[in-house]
Amino acid sequence: MNLFDLSGQIALVTGASRGIGESIARVLAAYGAHVIVSSRKQEACEAVAASIREAGGSAEALACHIGEMEQISALFEQIRTRHGKLDILINNAATNPYFGHVLDTDLGAFQKTVDVNIRGYFFMSVEAGKLMRKQKSGKIVNVASVNGVIPGHFQGIYSITKASVISMTKTFAKECAGLGIRVNALLPGGTDTKFAATLTQNEAILKTLLQHVPMNRIAEPMEMAGAVLYLVSNASSYTTGVALNVDGGYLIS
Repeated sequence: MNLFDLSGQIALVTGASRGIGESIARVLAAYGAHVIVSSRKQEACEAVAASIREAGGSAEALACHIGEMEQISALFEQIRTRHGKLDILINNAATNPYFGHVLDTDLGAFQKTVDVNIRGYFFMSVEAGKLMRKQKSGKIVNVASVNGVIPGHFQGIYSITKASVISMTKTFAKECAGLGIRVNALLPGGTDTKFAATLTQNEAILKTLLQHVPMNRIAEPMEMAGAVLYLVSNASSYTTGVALNVDGGYLIS
């Protein structure tokens, strides 16, 4: 019995055109899922989907900006029309437009971060959950952050939204367990992605960060994908409401 076999399952991965999302999409496809690669730009999504197909996997591209409610509705209408179900949702798309003192956060940066990182995750989960409720099964993984536990320096509103994602995960897990839907969170530590480049490519900031990471390095995006595979597979069939740290020991330092 292969506990990690995802054959026949439909998986939607947001923010999948690069970084952690792309790595997750590739791993889910490698284990048999049909992956819907989603991000804001259709062309970037199609490039990843085509690469997955070339490697022998099954994938398609459906663009969606999760900060726009109309686009969320349109995305799920396409999923219902094309597939009639959804087995896996990975809420990975996020934004962090402001780096600076919390007192200087302007309304635009605040609203954009909340719209994507909280409202977007929430209504993506609602729409996915409604499909999963009909089939009495499903898995949702919310990509949060260690910043949701220990706020990142000069990353105030981002950290606040990621703390909300952890709470959201527990709420959905508790209310949806009886529907056959498992909901868990991934908490990445510092990871070598374009999204985190402000931190990882600044030598002074990186040096300070690594002082708090027992493994003394940042992660590669693919190191997050294995944890997600566990959370969406039968290997974690009795696991829900968990916030899984994949952080090189940062939260225990």
